[in-house]
Amino acid sequence: MSALDPVDWLLFSLSRSFCNPLAVFIQIQGCVICLTLAIGWAFAAYVRNREINRMKDGMKGGNSFAFLCHDINELEHSNQVNLPRVSVVMPLKGFGEHNLHNWRSQITSLYGGPLEFLFVVESTEDPAYHAVSRLITDFKDDVDAKIIVAGLSTTCSQKIHNQLVGVEQMHKDAKYVLFLDDDVRLHPGSIGALTTEMEKNPEIFIQTGYPLDLPSGSLGSYCIYEYHMPCSMGFATGGKTFFLWGGCMMMHADDFRHDRYGVVSGLQDGGYSDDMTLAAIAGAHKSLITSPPTAVFPHPLASDLSFSRYWNYLRKQTFVLESYISKVNWLMNKALFSSHCYLSWGFVAPYLMAMVHVAAALQIYMKGYSYEETTCTTGGLLLASCLAICTFMELLSMWNLTRIEVQLCNMLSPEAPKLSLDYYNWSMIFVAMLVDNFLYPISAIRSHFSQSINWSGIRYHLKNGKISKIERNKDMGPKFTDLGGKHLYGKKGTSPKASFLSSLARSLAQRRQPKKYDV
Repeated sequence: MSALDPVDWLLFSLSRSFCNPLAVFIQIQGCVICLTLAIGWAFAAYVRNREINRMKDGMKGGNSFAFLCHDINELEHSNQVNLPRVSVVMPLKGFGEHNLHNWRSQITSLYGGPLEFLFVVESTEDPAYHAVSRLITDFKDDVDAKIIVAGLSTTCSQKIHNQLVGVEQMHKDAKYVLFLDDDVRLHPGSIGALTTEMEKNPEIFIQTGYPLDLPSGSLGSYCIYEYHMPCSMGFATGGKTFFLWGGCMMMHADDFRHDRYGVVSGLQDGGYSDDMTLAAIAGAHKSLITSPPTAVFPHPLASDLSFSRYWNYLRKQTFVLESYISKVNWLMNKALFSSHCYLSWGFVAPYLMAMVHVAAALQIYMKGYSYEETTCTTGGLLLASCLAICTFMELLSMWNLTRIEVQLCNMLSPEAPKLSLDYYNWSMIFVAMLVDNFLYPISAIRSHFSQSINWSGIRYHLKNGKISKIERNKDMGPKFTDLGGKHLYGKKGTSPKASFLSSLARSLAQRRQPKKYDV
């Protein structure tokens, strides 16, 4: 061994130590994690693809509106007039490059029943206020929409406060309330699809969906895409799920009017995360959460999404696990915290070991060492090869699910600009997988010890799982939101352009017009 270069000796020693039983277990575990993700995404792709085939069969059968409903007879006037009233509540914060497109996709829904849109802002100083005001003016004769100033939150997050103020002002005859984030790009038939499922099964407590991230090209945007992808399999069930995404939640309006299961009090009393709080309530009362197969929504990420903004987003996501409403909820969050941290580093560690094995093999090849001379074994290369195969299968499955979801979104929004898989850089996605999983435990541990977070210029402090203190200072926070790159403190919007589907939505709105001003 004396003839070996010291650096080579260290490299070969590491490679040899990474072949002990514990290290082998860690590397095999990494392969299992990759294969588990691949299988989960394959099942999710099957569910989404089944919906694509159903739509294609409908079109072949003469239903040119298969993107709206499975049975074209549902579009008959006699069926449309009996549809329930839906109130759409959209809590807003800031204004960015994609907001007008998203809002337009929401208010030009082709839902045939009575429909109202409630845009809720913190104050008139919010840039979203001016942009939405112009949008509402452009559509004032065609849709029932208004902007509500909610004021400042004092006992919960600003988003939850805006949602609850919107619920208080929804129409008295509204049967369902749909909460939408302003970064959700709806399909023309999304509201109708959600409502149909609620009508079919009154036992549904919440209906939800999930975003399809459209990376902008930066590493930060790919990290966010990679962060969301493992969760996507939990929403692609085509039915019952235990997951809930706050960007799209349809619920019974009476659940808020009567504070069923404590939904209002649970959110209002120190609530930080709307979806985690409602998911905990649903779990405690064994209530049903479902996700229709068509509830996948394009989510364009900001073109200037930096790595620091990704880090801020990750911090907010891990901070969610520090909030809870009950002892059981606390235990579940801690279990999720522990398992996610373990699996994240359990995913990354095998790649570090594989790099050592490959580097050692390259040194042996380039410098002409023999395996006997270096005391290395071929077992390390075998483990690295297995990991490479499993990684390829994982990326292939992720690519396939993304391809199918892109195709599904294009079919559900036939007039929208076509999404393309060509813009996804799979080398960057692989790097993002390693970066995101490496940073997640660091972010989670920091959130655990800090017990405070800055969310869009507002700092929230937690105590016993609930918000105990709220600090507001424009100078202490970011000027832009993390994902959408929205301006938080100024910038007005421009007026939208019309389209065929917008015109169709206007005609449907005019059919609803007599009901628009019912009291």
